[in-house]
Amino acid sequence: MNTENVVKHLRVLWRTDRIIADIRLRHLLVGLGLRAFAALIAAFGLLMLELSAYFALVQIWSAIAAAAVLGAINFAIAAVLFIVAGRPPSGRDIELANEIHGSSIEGLQVEARAFQTQLTGAVNHPLSTIVPVLVPLIAIIVKNMRKTPRESAADVTPEARP
Repeated sequence: MNTENVVKHLRVLWRTDRIIADIRLRHLLVGLGLRAFAALIAAFGLLMLELSAYFALVQIWSAIAAAAVLGAINFAIAAVLFIVAGRPPSGRDIELANEIHGSSIEGLQVEARAFQTQLTGAVNHPLSTIVPVLVPLIAIIVKNMRKTPRESAADVTPEARP
């Protein structure tokens, strides 16, 4: 298990989660704004339909038709805005962020499996984890043991000559 890879994957995961949340929040805010605007237009449409009902009682056909048509157009505009606001976020940004998010999750899973394998191997065979450390250590000790008698002989020889 490489801790640098784990940290790298966690950073990528954090960043992509922030990007995904930002994209979704922007989409939510735009959709909310469009829905509020559509609700306002629908309210005006309802007002126009009520106004047309009033004109129906007061006069016949001239102002009524204009108010009814205007109300129907307002409702049509509101319906189009609701449809546009309800679309899912499209674009390459969210697709790329989701792809990077998935790859960082896969990387973390690989690192976790490697750590689990190392841990299982250390529990099942404790010597297998110590041997890679002991072999170089034993080689260094043997080399120092061989070196010591030679150095001591070399140190004794120059002192005996004078």
